[in-house]
Amino acid sequence: MGHSRERPLLLALLTLAVCQGRIVKIPTGDLVRVEGMELVIPCNVSDYDGPSEQNFDWSFSSSGTRFVEIVSTWEAGFTAQPYRERLQRGEIQLRRISNDAVELHIQNLQAADQGQYKCSTPSTDATVQGNYDDTVRVRVLADALQVSSKSQPASSLRLRDGDSFELRCSASSASSEHTHLSVTWELHRGPARQKILSLTHENRFYPGPQYESRYQSGDLRLDTVGEDVYRLSVSRVLPVDQGTYRCVVSEWIGEKSKWQEIQEKSVDVATVTIQPTALRATVTKNNVSVTEGNDLDLTCSITTDQKDDFQAEVTWYFSKTPDSSLPDAHILASMDHNAVVHSPLTVTLNRVDIHSYRLLVRDANKENSGYYFCHVALWAPRHNRTWQKVAEKMSEPAGVEVTLLEPLFEVLMNASRVPEYLDDPTELECQIADVRNADANVRFTVSWYYRMDSRSDEVVSDELLATMDADWTLRFGEKSRQRAQNGEIIFSKEDGARFSFRIQRTSEGDRGNYYCVVSAWTRQHNKSWMKSKEVVSKPVNIFWVVEDSVLLVKARKAKPFFAAGNTFEMTCKVSSEHIKTPRYSVLVTAEKPAADPFSPNETKHIISLDQDSVVKLENWTDEARADGVVLEKVQEDEFRYRMYQTQVSDAGLYRCVVTAWSPAGGNLWREAGTSLSNPILIDFQTTGPIFNVSVHSDTPTVYRGDLIKLFCIISLEGAALDPDDMSFDVSWFAVHSFALDKPAVLLSSLDRKGVVNKARRTWKSDLSLEKISVMEFLLQVHGSEDQDFGNYFCTVIPWIKSTTGSWQRETEIKSKPIFVTVKMDVLNAFKYPLLIGISLSTVIGLISCLIGYCSSHWCCKKEVQETRRERRRLMSMEMD
Repeated sequence: MGHSRERPLLLALLTLAVCQGRIVKIPTGDLVRVEGMELVIPCNVSDYDGPSEQNFDWSFSSSGTRFVEIVSTWEAGFTAQPYRERLQRGEIQLRRISNDAVELHIQNLQAADQGQYKCSTPSTDATVQGNYDDTVRVRVLADALQVSSKSQPASSLRLRDGDSFELRCSASSASSEHTHLSVTWELHRGPARQKILSLTHENRFYPGPQYESRYQSGDLRLDTVGEDVYRLSVSRVLPVDQGTYRCVVSEWIGEKSKWQEIQEKSVDVATVTIQPTALRATVTKNNVSVTEGNDLDLTCSITTDQKDDFQAEVTWYFSKTPDSSLPDAHILASMDHNAVVHSPLTVTLNRVDIHSYRLLVRDANKENSGYYFCHVALWAPRHNRTWQKVAEKMSEPAGVEVTLLEPLFEVLMNASRVPEYLDDPTELECQIADVRNADANVRFTVSWYYRMDSRSDEVVSDELLATMDADWTLRFGEKSRQRAQNGEIIFSKEDGARFSFRIQRTSEGDRGNYYCVVSAWTRQHNKSWMKSKEVVSKPVNIFWVVEDSVLLVKARKAKPFFAAGNTFEMTCKVSSEHIKTPRYSVLVTAEKPAADPFSPNETKHIISLDQDSVVKLENWTDEARADGVVLEKVQEDEFRYRMYQTQVSDAGLYRCVVTAWSPAGGNLWREAGTSLSNPILIDFQTTGPIFNVSVHSDTPTVYRGDLIKLFCIISLEGAALDPDDMSFDVSWFAVHSFALDKPAVLLSSLDRKGVVNKARRTWKSDLSLEKISVMEFLLQVHGSEDQDFGNYFCTVIPWIKSTTGSWQRETEIKSKPIFVTVKMDVLNAFKYPLLIGISLSTVIGLISCLIGYCSSHWCCKKEVQETRRERRRLMSMEMD
C-alpha cells in the first residue's frame, strides 16, 4: 500500500532550523505482551533544539521489510487503511509526553500486532547527523495464565483474637514460552490495600512493611502445595487482620538476564472478620470520700471471655478531670504481664487474684482528690514463647474526694477613698474577719477582680486585676500588668488579715464594681501549700458624677479701626467649668478668601502657644516679617495676639482656638476640651490703584525647536504710582493639556528682588524669565518640544511702598491662559533622510554601472572571425 510522504512548503520552512546531531530513541530489546493487554511504546528525541514541538511518525511491519503507516502527530491522512478503524475507536492513540517525546498506546493487543514498530521524525536537514528513526520488536503471546481460588465464591471466615487460618489460591500458565510466576497476598479494607507476603518470580520471599516482624517470628508463612497451589498461613490473628484477602499473580519472561512482566491477574480468596476479645475493667468503689491522712483503697476488677492462658497488664491513672485522654492524666502505678510492679513509695499495687488488682494510696491528702482510672491489657502467649497483646480496655472514672477540716472566716471590703473628679485616686481595702479553725498551717492570700457596669440584660465578664500565690507572690492580669508596672495601680498587704488596692489616677474606664476573693492555704505533709477554701466579698461600686465640661473663648480687638502699616492687637479671654486645674493652649487662625471666587475660604494657622507656654510659628511664611507676629500669655486665662506693620494682604477673619488640658500624671496632659472664639475682622478701606494682568504672545503657534515668547503684562487703573514705589512677584504656570482639567505646573518665578527660580524639567527645552520693563515680564522657551504645548498663564503679587516707607503686599492676581501649539516641521524632519537616501542611491547606481562596464569589456569579450560573403548567397547567421 503506497502512501505519499511529501510535506507542505510551510513545514519545510519550519524544520530548516532543526538542530544537527539528534537521535531518535526507543527502549532496547524485544517487548513481550499478552493478547488483550495494552501495549505502550515510548519514543523520544535526544539533543533536540528545534521548533517548540517535534513531530513523530509511527509505522509497523510484520516481516521487518515493508512498513505500514499507523499514526502521525501532525499529518491527519498519514494512517493506512488497516489501522483507521482502530484509530477511530480509540484502540490506537498517540500521546505526547513533552516537546521531544511521545507514547504509542495500542489497547486490546492482537496476535496480528506482533512485528517491528518504527518511530521516525521527519527532517529537511541538508546533512544527516545521527539517526532519525528507531525500531523495536514486539512479541504477542497467547493468554495462558489461569488464576483461581480454591473456594468459589470467596469464603467468609469469622475468627477470634488469637485464632489461626489458611488461605489457598491456584495459579498456572500453559504458555509456549518459558515463563515464571510471582504470587503476592494482599489485604484490602475499602480503597486501602496492604501487601502481606510475596513470592517473586526468582523464588524470593518479601513480607510487607507492616508484616516484617510477624514473618520473622513465623506467624506468617507462604508455601506451595503441589505444583500450582499457593498457601498463606496466619497464626494468632489480630484485629488488624480483618478484611478481604486477594491473591495477585504476575507472569514474567526473561531474556538476556532481563525480566519483563507480561501480565497480571488477581482473585479474591476470602473475607476475614475478627471478633475482638470481650474485656471489661471496673473500679469497685465509685465516688469515694476519704478524710485527709487516711489510706485510699481501690480495686480494679477484670471480666473477659478469653479462656486460654493469658496475663493481664494493669495501669492505674489519675486525673483532675473525668476525661482520661486529657494531658494532665498521669500514671500512678503499673504492673506488666510479667507481674513486675512500678510505683512510688506512697502507692502500692498488688494482685488479689487473676481478675482483681488492688491500689492503695497511703496518707491521702487534698492533692489526691480527683478521678482514678484502671487500664487493662490482655497478653496471650505465641508459639515462639513471645507475648502478643489481644485486647485492652479503660475503666470508667472513679471519683475520689479527700476532705479536711477547713478554716472558717468572713471577708469584708470597703472603699477608703472614693474619687470625686477624673484623675482622683481610688483606694479599696479587703479585710478578713471572724477567723476560726485556722492555725499556723493556714495562710491567707487575696485576688482582686473588676466587673464593668452593665444593664440588667447585658452579660459582662469579670476581669482579674491581680492575684497572690501561696507564697504571696503577686501576679497581674493581662489588662492591669502594664499599669502596675508604670505605678498607676498599687497592690499591697498591710498585715496578715488586711489587703489594699489603690488607683493613683482614676480614669473613665475604671468605673465599675470591685470585689476581692480571699483564699485559705493549708500546709501539706510534703511542706507544700494547697488551697483549701475561697470566700468572695461583696462588690463595691466606684462611681462619680461627671458633668460635661464647658469651655468658652471670647475675642476682642484693642482698636475699632486702624490703617495698613499699623499694629493689630487681639485678646482672647477663656472661661471653663467642670475641668480640673485646666491649662490652656492657643492657636491663632486667619480665614481669608480663596483666589478662586467659587472655592471656599482658606483658613491658615499663624501662631500657637502650647500648655507649657512654648510659642511656635505655624504657617507664617513671610520672611521679611518673621518677627511680625507675637502671641503671649497675659493671665492664666487671657492671651494677647499682636501683628506689626499690617498689610492689605493680612485682611481676613481672625480667631483663637483654645484647648483645655488637665494633668494626667507623670508630666503628661490630657485634653479636656476645645473651643473656638468669635471672629475679629481685619478690613482695610483703600482707594489705591487696581492692578490687572494679561498674557500675550506674537507666535502662539510654533514649530518644534523654535523659540516661544510669552509676555506677562501688568496694567494699572486709578492713581498713577512712581515706578520706584511698586514691585512685583511674577510666577509662570502651564497646564500641558488642551483643557484646564489637569493641575498647573510651576515653570519659573521672579520675585520683587530680581531672584529667578526655575523648576526642573524632564525634557530638553530650556526656560528663561526676565523683566523687560516695570510692568512687563518675558518668559522664553528655548528649543521647544512637543511636550511644551498647553495653556500658559502668569500670577502677580503687587507690592506698594506706603507713606511710612514699608512695603505693602497686595492681593495676588492671575491672568487668563493662552494656548501654545508646537508643530513638527515636516520638510526639515525629512530633509536629511531624503538627501542621504538620494546620495546613497546615486553612489550605488554608479558603482553598478562601473561593474557592468568592466565585466562586459574584460570578462565577456568574444572575438568573431569575419568570413567572405558572396553577394548571391543568403546572409550569414551572424548578420541575422
